[in-house]
Amino acid sequence: MKQKMRTGYGGTGPGVITPDGCAVQLYSRLPPGDEPDIVAAAVPAGAHILELGSGAGRMTHPLLERGFTVTAVDESPEMLERVRGARTICSPIEALDLGETFDVVLLASFLVHAGDVEVRRRLLRTCARHVADGGCVLIQREGEDYHTNLPRERVDPSGFTVRIVSAEPVGDGVDSVRAQYEFPDATWTQTFLSRPLSREQFEEALAEAGLRVDGYLTDDRIWVRAVRAG
Repeated sequence: MKQKMRTGYGGTGPGVITPDGCAVQLYSRLPPGDEPDIVAAAVPAGAHILELGSGAGRMTHPLLERGFTVTAVDESPEMLERVRGARTICSPIEALDLGETFDVVLLASFLVHAGDVEVRRRLLRTCARHVADGGCVLIQREGEDYHTNLPRERVDPSGFTVRIVSAEPVGDGVDSVRAQYEFPDATWTQTFLSRPLSREQFEEALAEAGLRVDGYLTDDRIWVRAVRAG
């Protein structure tokens, strides 16, 4: 059954487009970059990671190779069909309640910047609900100039170009962001809603969910380790 596109989200290009505008073929091609190394350096060896929004396994597979156990969650069955070696669960993140906890909960891909405040609250509650006592939540934030340093592009060493074309205000502090991924044989676009969050606003959102910052893992403060408050 075809999934309904989320309001304000969309995508173009070959293959299946998920409800948040992600192209399955595109995300199966994207390299992991240094993100698995950032995660691995921040958590105990062999930890069980709950990966929220795993997509086609861009980070899942490198984390498995590093000796972690991964439970991969995504709302797209077509994405999860491409994940190998991990337990997979098809569900919207904000509705997830597995009745179990994990050493590490991973919320990457700037999902914390969801345009809908209630969706963001539910995402962070999902994180808090599933992190074990003594465990941590790893969150990827947007860069501080993400919505202002535009347009910009990056040529990946593997041979494709990613462009952030625009971030247009649509009201209530939310921007409609348009991205383009150009490969030698195909081009994809993605449009999504994103709410910029200052460091203070981000930390307030964590506190609302019963979490607090334990440390910023990168100099640009994009990667964050959070723990339960109190």
